[in-house]
This record gives sequence, structure tokens and C-alpha cells, in this order.
Amino acid sequence: MQRGRVQMVRCAIDGLEATVAETAHAFPRHSHDGFGIGVIVRGGQRSASGRGPVEARANDVITCNPGEVHDGSPLDERGRAWHMLYFAPSLMFEAAGELTQTFTRDVELTQPVTHDPLLKIRFERLFAAAVDDAACVCDMAREEALVALVAHVGAHHTTLAPPRLAAAPIARAKVRIDDDPASALTLADLASEAGMSRFQLLRGFARELGLPPHAYRMQRRVALARRLIAAGSALADAAAGAGFADQSHMTRAFVRLLGITPASYAAATRRS
Repeated sequence: MQRGRVQMVRCAIDGLEATVAETAHAFPRHSHDGFGIGVIVRGGQRSASGRGPVEARANDVITCNPGEVHDGSPLDERGRAWHMLYFAPSLMFEAAGELTQTFTRDVELTQPVTHDPLLKIRFERLFAAAVDDAACVCDMAREEALVALVAHVGAHHTTLAPPRLAAAPIARAKVRIDDDPASALTLADLASEAGMSRFQLLRGFARELGLPPHAYRMQRRVALARRLIAAGSALADAAAGAGFADQSHMTRAFVRLLGITPASYAAATRRS
């Protein structure tokens, strides 16, 4: 694999650029305009920057700061593969402001390579949400994935020191979802109504309820769809009424949460 490929992937989130690469190419010293966060998928890479020489292997997270000059070469002739997201500086500055409750441009990713399994999971979730333009990936899911990753990076891998989370009116956000689970609410909508930042809402909601807002709303949508189906609604109508993108989206949610399809549920509830 001498040439391999480096592919820019269409991104569904403003302010993000995505790259998929598999190559043995040695990149000369260069820099990027945005913050870079990625994961080595296979093989290994050696690089050097102002933060020193490092080596990254499969499942390691790699980062770079805007304007940071660095190079990159494979550890051996087999090359390496990686996925990368580049964040517009304005996106990171805005997130830093929400984390610290003050506006700041003094944000720096501190570790060019780190082995952080939770960060890897959050990166993979955001990468999948960002490059998948399917209708079933809703805005809240994308926003939640973005906020979760940036919050983790901000708390553990930057120069930022986020404040302790104060007691928050999470119940208001829960009631808002309970009252209308079919609504196309975003994380920003819920945070605004609760009088919190997106980061505070996401952490507080998960702490109090054991689920992030998107997963909780999905459960409420399935519950609503069950009621509609039991009342005699056609499956397509139940899917639309419960806020699903389409019937197949509802079916996947049913199987994941209940272990049965909507059709099986309909047959069981309408048998009498």
C-alpha cells in the first residue's frame, strides 16, 4: 500500500470537516486551520510538532491545534488508517465559553496522542453522526454527540478548567420531552428552556435520569408509538405521530428497546 487514499467526507454538522485516510504516505511538515481530533483505526503513526515527537497506534486518539506545524509518517511499510474531524476554531471557542461560562480564545489541546477509551467512543459516535446524512440521525443526536465529545475534551485534554456543575432544573427539560416527545427539539432548545448551557444540560440530565436527552426522548417516542398502535393506528401513521423519520426508523427503535417489531406488537395488542 504505497499510495492508499485520503478522502474528505461530506459532513452534516456546520463547522466540522471529516477525513478518512488509509495510506503509507509520509506527510511533510504542515498545519491546519482548525482543531483536529482523530482516532488511529489500524497500524501506527510517528509525528513531531511543538509538543514533541510522539507515536500513535490503533485505538489511540490524536490531536492538533490550529496553526500547529507537524508531520506524519507510518511506523512501518504497512501504513496506517485513521479517521479525523477538524473543528472550526469558532466552534471550539463557543464550546469553551459554555464550559467555563466566560468567553475565551485561550484553548489548547494538550496531548498530541492519548489513550482514552471514553474519548475514542465519543469520537466514533460523533464521526458517525457527522458523516451520516440519513434522516434517522436527528439534529439532537448530532448536537448531543458534538457536545459530549467537546465537553470531555475540554475537561480532560485542554487547558480549560470547567466550573463545578451547579444544581440544575433538569426536571423542566424532562417534562418538556414528556409533554411532546414527537417534537423536533434540539439540545440547544432544551438548554435554553432550562436556563442552562448545553454542556450543563447534557451532564445534569444523564446524571439525574441515567440517560442523555436523545436516548430518553427515543424511549418516550417508542412509548407514544406503542399507545398509537394499540389504539389502532396504522404503523406508518404511528411512526409519523411519534416523531420518527419513517416506519423503518420506528422499527429499529422498537427492536432495540423492546426486542420486537411494531408489526408483532400490533398483532399482539389487536388480537383480542
